[in-house]
Amino acid sequence: MTRLTHLDEHGKAHMVDVADKPSTTRTACAQAQVTMSEQAFQLLNEGTHKKGDVLAVARIAGIQAAKQTSNLIPLCHPLMLTKVQVDFELCPPNQVKIATLAKLNGQTGVEMEALTAASVAALTIYDMCKAVDKGMVIDGVRLLSKSGGKSGDYQAGSGGVND
Repeated sequence: MTRLTHLDEHGKAHMVDVADKPSTTRTACAQAQVTMSEQAFQLLNEGTHKKGDVLAVARIAGIQAAKQTSNLIPLCHPLMLTKVQVDFELCPPNQVKIATLAKLNGQTGVEMEALTAASVAALTIYDMCKAVDKGMVIDGVRLLSKSGGKSGDYQAGSGGVND
């Protein structure tokens, strides 16, 4: 059975030592979605929301969040990300799908950075639209794929809990 890498042989949490691991190109893609009222969606879609360009702000928030992941999640390594991308798909009548990509050349993976970017982009959409719809739902946060590193590649649909 695979063991949890953030626990030592005594069950104590620790930051994994990656010093002896080779640097490889690593990527991860994640997603999230926000479902909202048709009124909130219409304001977002038309760019007429009184707080401004919701998606532009959410994109920047997602990028910033990826860069701050190690400050938010206790045992994550600070990483020198080479790319963070946050994209949106507007799905009428009332859903925004968020797709993120994180990339680096390094000794540990970027899954948490991609997931953090997707989560914070979704939270930012909620924050900017909550005056119109407090009942929005954020869901579907998940890793879509990862590549590089010792554990190999992963593609959603290859045997996880929700695949």
